[in-house]
Amino acid sequence: MTTDLQDILNDIRACRACAGVLPHTPRPVVRVFPETRLLICGQAPGRRVHESGLPFTDPSGDRLRDWMGVDYETFYADPRIGVAAQAFCYPGTAPKGGDYPPPTRCAELWRPQLLDALPQMELTLLVGGYAQAWALGDKAKRTMTETVRAWREYAPDLLVLPHPSWRNTAWLKKNPWFEAEVLPHLRERVRRILTSANPAAVRSSEKDLPVVS
Repeated sequence: MTTDLQDILNDIRACRACAGVLPHTPRPVVRVFPETRLLICGQAPGRRVHESGLPFTDPSGDRLRDWMGVDYETFYADPRIGVAAQAFCYPGTAPKGGDYPPPTRCAELWRPQLLDALPQMELTLLVGGYAQAWALGDKAKRTMTETVRAWREYAPDLLVLPHPSWRNTAWLKKNPWFEAEVLPHLRERVRRILTSANPAAVRSSEKDLPVVS
């Protein structure tokens, strides 16, 4: 791991900027490497991830891995896959259920310098409405559904996805186009990133990817 990236990761993991704001002791969760080419940017860790210290060790992670077409071992063993959510700490559970929104302070503090330290990045998965709103700014659509429908507008560097939470099962049933159009593209992108030793070859081959209308 390069010194710059290691220093940034050490600083992130030691961060206590939200101490006293969060309903628990901060525990930043981030997993990236110098070799990372595919970065998963979710919203924030959930309770189970807060406890395990490892991203996506929950049912949402199972669904995300299925969407990507990778198994559990590959997801955690291949350094070309990295995870850095918009917020690195679990924001806590809201009184009516579900988690609180990720605080924007975390991304403001850490994301620019972290992304600068990942020179081999080819694709970022923006998972969920909060992550999309932060990363896309005024390029995001009015709703998460509209943003995901417009996924082609953000290619090839970004791919927008709904959150893989079980709470979105009804959304997936109402929007079958996501499984028919977006998932084949996602799986092909992941396959190419994980089978090519040459990042430039992956980028030059993007024009050959099938895009379903």
